[in-house]
This record gives sequence, C-alpha cells and structure tokens, in this order.
Amino acid sequence: MAATKTKDTKETPLMKQYNAIKAKHPGALLLFRVGDFYETFGEDAVKASKTLDIVLTKRANGAASHIELAGFPHHALDSYLPKLVRAGNRVAICDQLEDPKATKGIVKRGVTELVTPGLSFNDNVLDKNNNNYLASIHFSKDIFGIAFLDLSTGEFLTARGNAGYIDKLLQSFKPSEVIFCKSHRDQFEELFQDKYNTYCLDEWVFAYDYTYENLVNHFKTSSLKGFGIENLPEGIVAAGAVFHYLKETEHKEVKHISSISRIEEDRYVWLDKFTIRNLELVYPQQEGGVPLIDVLDQTVTPMGSRLLKKWIVLPMKEKTTIEERHTIVEALVNDEECLESLLKYLKPIGDLERLISKVAVGRINPREMLQLKKALSNIAPIRELLRASPIEPLKKLADRLNPCEFLLEKIEKELKDDPPLQANQGNLIKEGIDEELDELRKIAFSGKDYLIQIQQRETEKTGIGSLKIAYNKVFGYYLEVTNAHKDKVPDEWIRKQTLVNAERYITEELKQYEEKILSAEEKLVVIEQKIFNDLVIHAADFVTEIQQNARVLAMVDCLSSFAQIAKKNDYSRPAIDESAIIDIADGRHPVIEQQLPLGEEYIPNDVYLDNDSQQIMIITGPNMAGKSALLRQTALIVLMAQMGSFVPASKASIGLIDKVFTRVGASDNLSKGESTFMVEMTETASILNNLSERSLVLMDEIGRGTSTYDGISIAWSIVEFLHNHQKFKVKTLFATHYHELNQLAGDFPRIKNFNVSVKEVGDKVIFMRKLKKGGSEHSFGIHVAQMAGMPNQVVIRASEIMHHLEKDKIRNRTSKKLEEVPKNNFQLNLFEADPRFEKIQKLIEELDINTISPVEALLKLNEIKTNFGKETKSD
Repeated sequence: MAATKTKDTKETPLMKQYNAIKAKHPGALLLFRVGDFYETFGEDAVKASKTLDIVLTKRANGAASHIELAGFPHHALDSYLPKLVRAGNRVAICDQLEDPKATKGIVKRGVTELVTPGLSFNDNVLDKNNNNYLASIHFSKDIFGIAFLDLSTGEFLTARGNAGYIDKLLQSFKPSEVIFCKSHRDQFEELFQDKYNTYCLDEWVFAYDYTYENLVNHFKTSSLKGFGIENLPEGIVAAGAVFHYLKETEHKEVKHISSISRIEEDRYVWLDKFTIRNLELVYPQQEGGVPLIDVLDQTVTPMGSRLLKKWIVLPMKEKTTIEERHTIVEALVNDEECLESLLKYLKPIGDLERLISKVAVGRINPREMLQLKKALSNIAPIRELLRASPIEPLKKLADRLNPCEFLLEKIEKELKDDPPLQANQGNLIKEGIDEELDELRKIAFSGKDYLIQIQQRETEKTGIGSLKIAYNKVFGYYLEVTNAHKDKVPDEWIRKQTLVNAERYITEELKQYEEKILSAEEKLVVIEQKIFNDLVIHAADFVTEIQQNARVLAMVDCLSSFAQIAKKNDYSRPAIDESAIIDIADGRHPVIEQQLPLGEEYIPNDVYLDNDSQQIMIITGPNMAGKSALLRQTALIVLMAQMGSFVPASKASIGLIDKVFTRVGASDNLSKGESTFMVEMTETASILNNLSERSLVLMDEIGRGTSTYDGISIAWSIVEFLHNHQKFKVKTLFATHYHELNQLAGDFPRIKNFNVSVKEVGDKVIFMRKLKKGGSEHSFGIHVAQMAGMPNQVVIRASEIMHHLEKDKIRNRTSKKLEEVPKNNFQLNLFEADPRFEKIQKLIEELDINTISPVEALLKLNEIKTNFGKETKSD
C-alpha cells in the first residue's frame, strides 16, 4: 500500500483521474476527453497511433517521469472511432461531465459509452448492408447455446446445437464480436479458430438462474414461454449473458430489444460451413470472385439487403412459405406497373430499422428524425398498392403495415424541413408550436434588425459614413470608426479597443440590446431542444409498430428484388413438391452466365435425379469442360427455389431438399498442417456421416489429392456407399476424371453415366459444355495443358509418353484390374439366399483347417469349383 501511495503522490491530478477510470475498463482503449481533444495514454496511445496513423508524443506526468500520448480533436471522433473499432478494439469514451468554465480544479469525467466491435450505433462503424451481430456462446457438455444480437436494429435470436451447428451459424451470421466464458477459451479456439473478435466473461455470468432473470426482467414477463424458448436452457444462458454485457458496456437504453426468437433448425435447409463456402453464396472464395448475393441483391433499402443475406444462408423447407414467396414474385413479375411503383416508394425509406432503434435509445438527431418522417410518409402508399393487388399474400403483407399517422403528423407539424444536424444548434422547430419560442425568435432576429436601425441613426447623427456595428466574443456588439472620423465620435461613447486604422466603441443602448438578444438565443435553443426531445419520446411509443413495418418492408424489398432479377435474367417459377424428384430443364449457373463476354451465351443443361431410376449421376469429362459449374448450378437452382426466388432454367420441379452437401474445389489448410487431401477427406467424412433421405450431395473430383489407385478406390467406395446406404437414397451428382468409375453404372441400377461433351478437331479440342448420356472414354489433360500455355516441348513429350503407355496396354491392365474389383452390387438378403452360396458355405464349415493336408485342401477346392461350375452351367 505504501508503494502505491508514493506512486500516487508522484502523478499529476489528471493522470490520477485517468488511471482510476482506466482501472474500471482494463480491456478497453480509453479515449479521455481533455478540453477539445480526446487523448490516449501509455499502451493505448501506442496502439491508437499505429491504428489511426497519428503522432505519438510524450507528456510529463509529474515526478512519475513521462508517458506516451496520442490524441485527436473531439469533433473528429466519428472519423477515428470506426477505425479503432474495426481493428477489433473495445473503445471506452470518457467525456467531461461538467462545464470546465464553471469548475475549480479537476473536471469531473466518466465513461459515457463503451463501443465494441459487436455493440455500436455509430453509422460510420456500421455497414448499412450488413447486420452487426454480437454473438454469445454458452459451452455445455455436448450441446451448446448461442445468441445473436444486433444492437443497431434490436434483432435478438437464440439457438442450441452441437459444435458443428454452432460453427455453421457463426459462419452464416458472421458476428463482429463473440463473448463466452473465460474458462472455455482453449475449447473455443480449438472448435472455432481465432477468426473472431472475442471477449471473455467470468463463469458466474453464465449461470442459468442469473441469465433467466436477466431476460424476464428485461422483457417484463414471468416466463419465456411466449417467446418459445422456455425449454431451451443453453440458448437462455447465452442470451441472458448478452444483457450482462450490455450493462457492463454502459448500454442502458435497450427498450428496442422487444423480443427474442428461436432459430429453428427444422425450418431451414441444412448448409454446412463447407457448402456455404464452396457455393460462394455470400462471399467469394477467390479475390475478385462474384458470390450469388451480388447477382440476387437488387434491394433498394439497407434492411432489405440485410434480410436477403439471411434468406440466402437459411433457405426454407416449408412448402407453404416457399410457394407464398413464389406467388408474390410472380405477381410482381406480371404487374410491371405495381413493381415500379413499389420500388419508387421503397427507395426513399432508407434504414427504417436502425432509425427507430436510435429513437428508442434517444440517439436520433434532427436530420434522422426528418428521414423517419420521409419513411413513414411512404408506408401508406405502399400499403394501398399491396391492398389493391388481387393476390392474397400481398394483401396479408398490407395488413401488417401501420402508417403511424399520429407520429407522422406530429413530426410534419413540428420539425422544420431543413433542420441542422444537432438539436443544440437551434432553428429546427417550426413557427406556431410554442408561443415563448416565437417571442424569443422575434427578439433574437428582429433585435438584429434594430441594430441596423441604430447604425443608420448614428451614421446620420454623427456624419460618419463608414460606421458599422459588429460582434465578437470578447466585447459583444460594438461600433467601429475609422481613424479619419475619430474626431466625430460623441462623448457618451465608451472606447474599448484601438486598432491600427480604427477605434471600437460601445454604448449603453448597445449593451442592453446585446443582453436581450443573447439571452433570447440561449433560451430559444433550450426550448427547441426540449420540444425535440419530447418529439423523440412520442416517437418511442411507436417503436414496436415501426419495427414491424421495417420487417414487412424488408420482405417486400427482397421479393421485389427477386422479381427484378427474374425479369432481367429470364428466370422461371419453379414447382415445389414433396416428391423425391429434382427435374431441371435447361438449367444455367446464375453467376457464371452474368460474367460471360458480350454475345456469348451460357450453354444450359438438364439434370434429373430421383430415388428409383437415377439416384446418382456420374459425370466424366476433361477439366475445364464445365463439370464443376454443372454441379454448382444444380445446388444453386435448388437453393434459390427454396429461398423463394425464381430460377435460371426453362422449367424446374424441385422435390423439397433438407440438406445440401458439396465437396468441390481444393482449399488447403497448410497453416494448420492439413494437406489438400486431408481437407478433402475431412469434408467428405462430414457429408457421409450426416446424410438424410432428402439430401442433395455434390462431389467434385474426389480422391484427386492422392495417388491414382488410392483416388479411384476411394471414389469407387464412396459411390457404392451412397448407392447402398441402408437408410437413405441420397440424390448425388458425382463429377470425376476417373472414367474407370463408369463401370459402376453396369453394376448398380440407380447409377447413370453422363459426360460433358467435347469435340476433337485435328489436334485441338473444343469444349461443348453440353451434358450427354454415357461416360467419356479418355481425358484431355494434355490438350488442356496446351491451352494453358505449357511450353510446346513439354506438351509434345507428354503426348509421346501417353501414346507409348497406351501401346503397352497399361491402361488395359488398369481396366482389367478394375474389372476384377469384388462386386458390391448385391443386397445382403439376396446374396444370402443364393443356393450355390449355401452349398459352398456348408462344405467350408465342415473343413477342419488344423488337420487338413495341402493335397486334401487342393482336392476340396477342386470339389467346390466343380460344384460351383455345375450350378453356374445349369443356371
């Protein structure tokens, strides 16, 4: 203790105050307001100077030597704060809590907000087209709880599941920050890697009773049954911990978090993290790539854009909901006038969802309130448009919209059409709202007219033609006379300042008017602020209704986007049913077709899969022929159909899919010590262990990461496994360059061979990109190498070696070996029922291998062979 005291006595009073506040927020970078600057000290200063590219200096800290210092002007906070937060910092904003002018000694300071990557209302920190989620994870034995909160919109979700499901949700929702219990740090990093901004909380925060109480206290309910999460203990713990974190970060106004919803796994198509990545649904795998979202997102509101991302990673499994979306899209496609009118009214709405959240927490500024008025004024015409539609689902959406006429009229009546950015800048409330305000305005502004009259009167009286009245903060209002007219100044004027070319004077009359005008200006700013704050409080009564409006408008925006895309890109309405058939006619890849050079058309293809005749399509063909594109387009067409969009095909009939698995492309994880082949096998294992009756599996070039024989064996075995699965007939597209696998179609009834056709013209090969029945006979790897620009001598030598190998019949020997692979195409009960098998089994069982001689064994083997041969001939 003595040492601490000595240290304290060495520090300046300012640094003492800083260290006391910093001790309360040890994990945060502290922005400490000193006069007109936000300062950082010590390690924070070093970090801030690097992140913000500002100068790092030192300041004296009393006898405690020097300390690093870096700062920026307080008005630049909106520019610098986003950079600090996006760099993964938690930033505590420490403001002056009293007027320095009215204080003797050190100014009182305190943290007014703690901004973290996952908790912010700052428009510069937030991306308008993306949600800014805070995720909370509760670690239990095998089942985990997870919650997602977007503080900027009030959206609050929770779920439970195994590690794989939680990992998939993290990838789908892409939280800006994840909180969890500090005792599970190692487990978190092992399961979910270190790709998230994280913050750890104490173990007691994740106690069930404490978290349950947090939730019911916030929602003011006696239980959580009304939200459908009462029997979701892991989800409750994760969600309740979020409210603890909100308190800890000084976020006290959270009334806009008005509900919590469960992410119901059963409602959505299962897409594992590999599939979301491989299909490039939301983010491209390669730099410069184009994900599906870029093609589908023609939304005109930020909340529409955010909702569309959720629809893409969470396609529906409910036939009724999907068909309702298709019906709305079809109605908008067929009624161009209605679609155009909808877009006209949607565009000015802006980010209604985040605006109303700012109202709820009292952070909305006058210009944002004006934007709220603009948004509300467009809701009534949208409602009328939807009501006028003959389509029932559109009428249902209209009924869920509330134009909030009372609030709209109040903002229209009270707020000026060109208010300033801040409420304390004045001139934001209209005339006729408050008598005192109108009176003070007359004094403040007509008083200035009176000053002009004084100037004119004194000019005439004194004959000083250059006389002018001006104002500064030191003297207030004053009369300025040039030196040439100094001798004309009346005796009652009081001289206040001498300049090089002029003199400045004040009069008693001027002082009286100055006091009247200035006090009027101060008072009217206070009154205007009060009226504006009352307006914000009134608007807060409509939070629930406006949040509902935002959700409906986001949905309308997404469906309008689907309609625009369908018209522009010639998509058709898919038929959705409960069958086990996928039948796509003239399917196209929605992204690749948009990237083709002008004038080049995408070659469409048909795909048919069912449980009875064509469960597995083996697709062979050279690299670059379009096998991977065909696989991906099939999955994308299915997913687009189930998210409610039309699809790039002339016709599509989709039997509902509940899981989509893809193993396409190579994604090395060498930094973790995993080879391409190891990653491939891990992803394949994940597929084979999680199949269902309604799964769609896409496998591209399985086994290419190892030797040819290993690769063929693994690919062969996987196809057999999928065909002979004891429970499920899994619909599968299996692209391979091992044309040896074509032999499987002869052994298994539900496997069919297809190839992506090519045309040989002399020594060249033309890719036709058309799928046709039957397997391809050979690869065109050497042709592809030539097209890629491989040196000619390499290509010629490769061709020479290939011809030599073919001449030596090495390929035939390979085929021979493959033909000799033991068959696995019999169902077990049929195999056991074969009478030949029973006879041979009996002979073998009667043998005593411990006493039989080699000669007797040969004789016995001959007997078996003879018997087997007779049976075969008689068959």
